[in-house]
Amino acid sequence: MHSHWRCDNCGDVPPFHVAEHINAEIVGTVLRESSSAPERIPLWGPWPLPPGWTITGVGWAGDDRSGVRATALACSGPEPLGGGPADLVFIAEQPGVGLGTRFAGIPGIDPGYLLSEALAEHGAGCGPHAKIKVGGHPTPLWCVKSPEDRSAYVSEAKGMWLYAVAWPASAGYLLAEHVVLHDLSDGVPPELVFGAPSPYLHGRV
Repeated sequence: MHSHWRCDNCGDVPPFHVAEHINAEIVGTVLRESSSAPERIPLWGPWPLPPGWTITGVGWAGDDRSGVRATALACSGPEPLGGGPADLVFIAEQPGVGLGTRFAGIPGIDPGYLLSEALAEHGAGCGPHAKIKVGGHPTPLWCVKSPEDRSAYVSEAKGMWLYAVAWPASAGYLLAEHVVLHDLSDGVPPELVFGAPSPYLHGRV
């Protein structure tokens, strides 16, 4: 007996947990879970929030034996090109977890091969597709191939994979603006605004 879930394509994967509701207290509970892991996993959240955006969900992958191995934070707000509502999920994970690839809609458990393809296709002399600040450091993001209904960006921060997955695909343009990701483990801003639960984080779309 073991606590892992079994994926037909990827094998054993850590179970994914999603909070049914979202508020500051629930975020604090997830942070306590992640801080008790052998290696603390950051919970990346945009701060300050882009105008009109709210925090709409939080989740984590892991079990009592291995601890938290990945975190996910969902946000919702106006689509940057004016086309309606948009959703973003930011994921931090250790190598070999597969949570980010699941949300990105890409095969496998690590995006290294897709990242190599993106770098080769974009050209060695060109810059990344987007740049944001993560934990106080300028961080490049590379767009990898994903289903047409979303856009998926991958990078590395604190020695772990960082994903930003956006619905619809055009919502990824938000990352071309001045986005700053703050590790909520270092403190949850009291001004954070929470909204209705994200359907993407809860798997209802």
